[in-house]
Amino acid sequence: MSNKLSLQSTVKFHTGREMPRLGFGSGGLKGDVGIDAVSYAMKTGYLMVDTAQMYGNEEGRKEGSRKRKAQSGVDRQNLFICTKWQPPVEGSDARPTPEQVRDEARQSVARLDKSRFEKEYLDLMIIHHPRPDPEGRANHWKGLALAQKEGWVKDIGVSNFNIKHLEALPAPLPAVNQIELHPWCQQREVVEYCKSKGIVLQAFCPLVRIRKDKFEDPVVVKISKKHNKGVAHVLLRWSLQKGFVPIPKASSPARIDANKDLYDFELDEQDMKELDGLDQGAAGRVSGIDPAHLPD
Repeated sequence: MSNKLSLQSTVKFHTGREMPRLGFGSGGLKGDVGIDAVSYAMKTGYLMVDTAQMYGNEEGRKEGSRKRKAQSGVDRQNLFICTKWQPPVEGSDARPTPEQVRDEARQSVARLDKSRFEKEYLDLMIIHHPRPDPEGRANHWKGLALAQKEGWVKDIGVSNFNIKHLEALPAPLPAVNQIELHPWCQQREVVEYCKSKGIVLQAFCPLVRIRKDKFEDPVVVKISKKHNKGVAHVLLRWSLQKGFVPIPKASSPARIDANKDLYDFELDEQDMKELDGLDQGAAGRVSGIDPAHLPD
């Protein structure tokens, strides 16, 4: 597999469009730190950047992308931009209509993208959370579907949705479900369901937030030494070989570079079996979000 995967590898949506197999996560990266990180990531070969309204850094991602273009010459059409629409907070009485969701989503486009052709668009917009209930989720989804129909969002998806949430959504089928995925949290039922429907799985927290107990796990350490690679390399390579789209976050140039150094080795069948054996279910989560226990 190592001779097939590369930094330029893509995965195809059921809509026919494609997304890079490795993304650059930007949660928590704000101000000049975030701008410089995005710019450096794009300059060194990352082709996808992931952000969200909740992160409060969409404007910074635009500035980082502009800086990237000036430094690297990468045009907008060769860059995949993904953001997440934020539903009303827990306990809010707000019940946005599909039209209101569409209009709020449009604000992200203005914050994130202004191409040289003066045509603003996003490659992917995701609903960040399945709250509050089936009716609310349906309206949120219809709002993103309106944006897609109007053409300024190319594909739409969801995040933290379980099987029940996905089954209840009206058409169209989501292109993506972004969920926590790593060897200690494999969400196998949701993964199998999404694969059966052609829904691409984006993996957030693929590096388990650099948790010391995870990075010192004997199984992962042994495999990293076997391949003369870092633990982060092993975790990201596992994600790629499972067919996921990991979106690791980093701010320093050294870590940004390291997180894409994944294509000169391959985890063998025994490696994958041992990593698969680390699954702890809900107990293995580091994000605190368990889709199995979110509102129906």
